[in-house]
Amino acid sequence: MRPFFKTWLTICLLMPLAAHATNREQRLPNVNGYTPKSHVSAPSSKNKQNAKHSAQLSDNSKLVPPMSSKTSSNVLSRAVNVLGTPYRWGGSSPSKGFDCSGLVKYAFNDATFDLPRTSNAMASGHGEKVNRSDLKPGDLIFFNIKSRRVNHVAIYLGNDRFIHAPRRGKSVTIDTLKKPYWESHYVVAKRVLPKEPNQMRVVQR
Repeated sequence: MRPFFKTWLTICLLMPLAAHATNREQRLPNVNGYTPKSHVSAPSSKNKQNAKHSAQLSDNSKLVPPMSSKTSSNVLSRAVNVLGTPYRWGGSSPSKGFDCSGLVKYAFNDATFDLPRTSNAMASGHGEKVNRSDLKPGDLIFFNIKSRRVNHVAIYLGNDRFIHAPRRGKSVTIDTLKKPYWESHYVVAKRVLPKEPNQMRVVQR
């Protein structure tokens, strides 16, 4: 991929982050309006449990702080700059190629984030879960492809787009969650935040 095109694409992808950092998503009010209690049937115990579980998920997502715009810009820039790099199982560098988790580790920079090496380990033991509706640029999204367990990871870009290293015979590319294939294999999303300064000092010793 030509350097000029990469630079142009990077600018197009990262410009919305400035606005994203200063504006929060607005939710539309309930169009159905207020419903008097006398007309509402008593909810079943199962519905109560589901509502409670949904509320907990919503509350948990609000507790996860968003990645700073500078950090997410750096992550996305590193990933976009290697667009077109061939897939290679076990690869984690532009010169040797990338597999899906290798691309993520390269983009996030090990010294700052210390991510596990495999997509399954990233999904099960690192970062904080976020709802799909609360995805922000730089979040990790996980898929299960031909398996019941997570075995693929990508970096969310915004507007339902993500960047990843798909599979053998392919290259690092940008795709969309709106495709039925990725919709059906989507598992979970996580937000990875930099290590605390004191933790970084311990690792560097």
